[in-house]
Amino acid sequence: MAKRGGFPGGGMPGNMANLMKQAQKMQRQMEEQAKELETKEFTATAGGGAVEVTVSGKKQILKLQLDEEVVDPDDIEMLEDLIIAAVNEALDKVDEESAGAMSKLTGGMGMPGMF
Repeated sequence: MAKRGGFPGGGMPGNMANLMKQAQKMQRQMEEQAKELETKEFTATAGGGAVEVTVSGKKQILKLQLDEEVVDPDDIEMLEDLIIAAVNEALDKVDEESAGAMSKLTGGMGMPGMF
């Protein structure tokens, strides 16, 4: 009868080395995906296109366009709300792209604490 808790045949150390290689490969792929994401741009609109925001994969605003009709000095609050909505939607697109890329790398397996 085999002892409990041991590694019969010494097979586990080889599997552990293989697992470490796979983890290193996944880490390199994740770094490549992150660099690729940083080069992408994500655009969103609000107010039927009256406000358009473009952000980078680094979550920095690159461009903000406003239609003249939305610039009403008597209703600054509406313009602020539209800008916030467009920025948040663009940032959500970055997060979705990032999550999708990571899901492809991890094969959809949950990796709590890593992302």
